[in-house]
Amino acid sequence: MNTRAAVLCAATVVAVAAGTCAAAPAGAGTPSAVRAPAKIAWKACGTESRPTLQCGSLKVPLDHRDPGGEKITLALSRVPHTAKTFQGPLLVNPGGPGGSGTSLAGYVASALPKAVAAQYDVIGFDPRGVGKSTPALKCRPNHFAAVRPDSVPSTEAIERANLDRARTFAESCAKKHARVLPFIDTKSTVRDMDLIRAALGAPKINYFGYSYGTYLGAVYAKLFPERVRRLVLDSIVDPTGVWYEDNLTQDLAFNDRHRALMAWIAKHDKAYGLGKDPARVEARWYAMRAALAKKPAGGRVGASELEDTFLPGGYYDGYWPYLADAFAAYAKKKDTGPLVKAYETFGAVDASGDNGYSVYTAVQCRDAYWPRDWDEWRTDNWSTHTKAPFMTWNNAWYNAPCAFWPTRRLGPVDITNGQLPPVLLFQATGDAATPYEGGAMVHALLRGSSLVVERGGGNHGITLSGNSCLDKHLTAYLTDGTVPRGTGSVDAECKAQPEPKPLGSKVGSRTAHGTVLHGMLGFRG
Repeated sequence: MNTRAAVLCAATVVAVAAGTCAAAPAGAGTPSAVRAPAKIAWKACGTESRPTLQCGSLKVPLDHRDPGGEKITLALSRVPHTAKTFQGPLLVNPGGPGGSGTSLAGYVASALPKAVAAQYDVIGFDPRGVGKSTPALKCRPNHFAAVRPDSVPSTEAIERANLDRARTFAESCAKKHARVLPFIDTKSTVRDMDLIRAALGAPKINYFGYSYGTYLGAVYAKLFPERVRRLVLDSIVDPTGVWYEDNLTQDLAFNDRHRALMAWIAKHDKAYGLGKDPARVEARWYAMRAALAKKPAGGRVGASELEDTFLPGGYYDGYWPYLADAFAAYAKKKDTGPLVKAYETFGAVDASGDNGYSVYTAVQCRDAYWPRDWDEWRTDNWSTHTKAPFMTWNNAWYNAPCAFWPTRRLGPVDITNGQLPPVLLFQATGDAATPYEGGAMVHALLRGSSLVVERGGGNHGITLSGNSCLDKHLTAYLTDGTVPRGTGSVDAECKAQPEPKPLGSKVGSRTAHGTVLHGMLGFRG
C-alpha cells in the first residue's frame, strides 16, 4: 500500500506557542499553526456503578490546518486519580471507527487493580463525529432496517439492490455532512488526541486502545513519538492492509470462527440436538439461512439479518450459548421467537449504531484507497466467498459505500517506529476481527515492543475480560513499565480461557464480565 509521510510542527511538550508548518498537500490535515487549547472544565456525572466519573468537553479545530477557523466539540469523561503517585492521563479507545469511548473510562478504571487505576486519570473520549461529540454524524438513519436484500448477490437484481443501498448511503452522507466529511479521518482524530493531552497539561500521554483503537494509537505514536509515555494495543489492526485488504482477510478469519461455533454446538449435542458432526451442524445453519431468505423470521430476520445476528459470535464466545439456543429452536421446531430476540439483542442497529456506522464509513473511506471499479469488488469478493461464505458478502456491502465516497482518499500511515519507549501488545491467535498476522506485523514495525499472545484464544479484546495471565502483564506494565522479553517472535504466552457452557450450565463469571467489555467494544472494528 502507498503511504504518506507525516509533516509535523515542532512543539513544546505542554502548551505550544503558535507557529507555522511547512506547506502540506491539500487534505493532508497538517496544521498550519498550533495553539494551546483551554483547560477542560470537569463536572460530576457519576452513576451508581461509576460514582467518581466526571464529564467535560473540548473545542478543537474542524480543520487542523486552520486552527483559528471553525471549531467542533469533543465529549470527554474522566475517572480521576486518587493515589499520591500520579502517572498522568491514560486515554482509552474502544475501536470502531465510530466507537464511543466515554463509557470505557469507567470500565477500565474499575477493571484494573485499584492500586493501579488510582495512579492514573483514566480519560475516555468520543472521537470527532461520534456519540456526544458535536456535530455527530448520522448519514442515513435506519440504513440497516429489516428486512434487507440477501447479502449474497446470486442474481443481478439482488446485486443492484445492494449497490443502490451503498450508493444511496454515500450520497446521503455527502448531502448531510459535506462540510465535515473531509475532516473525519484517523489523522485528524490523532491531532484531536494531542490537543486533549495539551488541555490536560500533560507532557506525555499513556494510551490503551482496542481494535481500530490500536491503529489510532500507532498513528499517534508515529506523529508524536516524543509524547508517548506508555502504549497498550489489544487486538491489533494490520496497518499494511488498511482497509480493503484487511476486510478480505477478516472474511477468512470470521469463517473459521463461525466453524468453531458450529463445532462447539456439535460438542454439546445433548443440549442442542443438532448433530455431533460439525459439518452437519454447519449444513443445518446454511439451510436455516436459505429458509430465512425466502421467509424472514417474524418478518424481521432474513438472510442478511441472520448473518448480523451471528457475527458477534465471531468477536466473543460468551454469546455462543444464546446464539445456539436460537439456532436450535428454529432448526428443530421452527420457533422464530428466540431467533428474533437474538437478532434484536445482537444484530439490530439502533440510533447509536446509525451514528457509529456513519463515522465508520467516513473514517475508513477517507483513510485509504478503495477500488472505484465495482468489477474489482465483485471479483475479489466472489473469490473470497468460495472459501469463506459466512460473512464475505455481508462485509462487502458494509464497506461498499467506500466505492462511491465523496471525499478524496488520504492513504494509510506507515506506523514503523523506532523512537518509542517499550510498547505492550496483546493478540489472540484465533481473533477474527483483527487476525493474528496484524499483531505480528505491528510487533515487527514497532521496534522494541513486546507481544503477549493468548494461545488458542478466539475472542477480540482480550485484556480486562477475565484472563488473569494477560491482565498480570497489563498490570505490571501500567505499574512501572515492565514488559516481558522473549527470545523469539513472541515475548510471552497465556492460555486461552475455557469455552463457555450451554445455558443452564454454570457459565461462570468470565462470560458476564467479558460481556460488559464486549458490549462497549461493539462489532465490525
